[in-house]
Amino acid sequence: DKQTPTTPLGLTRFSLSLSLFSSLGYLKSKWSVTSSVDLSVSIMPQEIVYSLKYNDDEYEYRHVILPHDIAKLLPKGKLLSEEEWRDLGVQQSLGWVHYAIHRPEPHILLFRRKLPQN
Repeated sequence: DKQTPTTPLGLTRFSLSLSLFSSLGYLKSKWSVTSSVDLSVSIMPQEIVYSLKYNDDEYEYRHVILPHDIAKLLPKGKLLSEEEWRDLGVQQSLGWVHYAIHRPEPHILLFRRKLPQN
């Protein structure tokens, strides 16, 4: 019987596929990351999990994974305002916008913010 790999906290791990971003149209020809990126994330963690930041030429991105007890409070099919996602307990600096819903995994919130102009 083959066991599923887990994190030190015992959470199941999976690799967030770049095909998710590609299929949603978020990848551009020049895609880069601000630091080394481990896109492995936990499936239904017990606390809010924040990804590392990644970017294209226009935006900085990150995803936030909500635990089940918070995810069940999400309104179906609705992008959240900053006030709404902060009320759920998501903590980020200013400027982040919940910009897309990945319907197969609505507990993963997709955020972006404009990169500063040089």
